[in-house]
Amino acid sequence: MNRTGQPADVRRAGASALLTTFATLAEVVAFRTAVTGARLPGVTETVSGARSLLVRYDAALTDEARLRAALAAVTTGSTQTDTAPAAGDAAAPVLVPVTYDGEDLDDVVSLTGMTRAELVAWHTGQVWTSAFCGFAPGFSYLTGTEPPLDLPRRSTSRTAVPSGAVGLAGEFSAVYPRTSPGGWQLIGRTTVPMWSLDREPPALAPAGTRIRFVEADPA
Repeated sequence: MNRTGQPADVRRAGASALLTTFATLAEVVAFRTAVTGARLPGVTETVSGARSLLVRYDAALTDEARLRAALAAVTTGSTQTDTAPAAGDAAAPVLVPVTYDGEDLDDVVSLTGMTRAELVAWHTGQVWTSAFCGFAPGFSYLTGTEPPLDLPRRSTSRTAVPSGAVGLAGEFSAVYPRTSPGGWQLIGRTTVPMWSLDREPPALAPAGTRIRFVEADPA
């Protein structure tokens, strides 16, 4: 991102969308927040990726040229390098209770040099933000407000990670929305559904949603 907060590249994506690309995830988050806050005429949806932001628009309300100009006028107003949300995203965090008994908890404790209590305090003592969604419906890549542990994925992926499993990998934490293969380090589990067709939107944590993990009462 340059000094005005603009994406490195903007290109057409289909008949009614523009795909903007960036050098870092932090830049994507900052620009998505700015675009959302600007309420640009005709914009119907923004879809975040690890290094991109797709901006969909209603062709009856705007066109490619006008949207390009509007995006060029949007600046993040910040040179932040983290992925914390701006003030416009500061809704109360969604509370997700977690039982910390994951299959990889002891391995994570060993890799980090933390005690179990310290690891749980680190995971619950910060606000996590959904940077983008992918892999499976409802799977949100969450970035925290504390320095990440940058844990490696497991050397061998599991063929079936249970729904509700809470994991860590790289700079992210996530909750598996359904049983699926996966290679993240599992530290706990929750009964909170991350994806439900009975909810609107179905995903509990679309991009920009803030999450706070709390240790569940063993009882």
